Amino acid sequence: MLGAGALACLTVTDCLFCRIAAGSVPAHLVLADELTLAFLDARPLFPGHVLVIPREHHETLADLPAGLTGPLFERVRRLSAALPAALGAQGTFVALNNVVSQSVPHLHVHVVPRTKGDGLRGFFWPRGRYSGDDEAEQYARRIRAALAGGGSAEGSDQG
Repeated sequence: MLGAGALACLTVTDCLFCRIAAGSVPAHLVLADELTLAFLDARPLFPGHVLVIPREHHETLADLPAGLTGPLFERVRRLSAALPAALGAQGTFVALNNVVSQSVPHLHVHVVPRTKGDGLRGFFWPRGRYSGDDEAEQYARRIRAALAGGGSAEGSDQG
């Protein structure tokens, strides 16, 4: 696995998305520039489902250098505005997975056209509630501690 300290120009030859970025695997490109690439997902949730990737190989959002975060999400923003206009959608769904459910271990952001009643509700997760303000505050405190400590929370238990 490549961490944040990986060489900036590294391409992983067994990575499908690196091969798409290198042009050795065909894809239906919708946006290409020096830093990013956006192409149609081969298994779309809905027609027009786009994947946006950094050209450099970074596996997760945490691995992405800070200087590439803004440019990547600027492209995501542009695509989220373009899909409704291009496809007659009412909006978009934007998501990314980090490790869990990440089918290709190369950072990619999904930009999916959405229309009210398209059937996507409940697609990702069951929603719940905290048992009360005390439990919610415990989670908030753990997240604040992780942010203050550079990413690792004290107490790794889940409850």
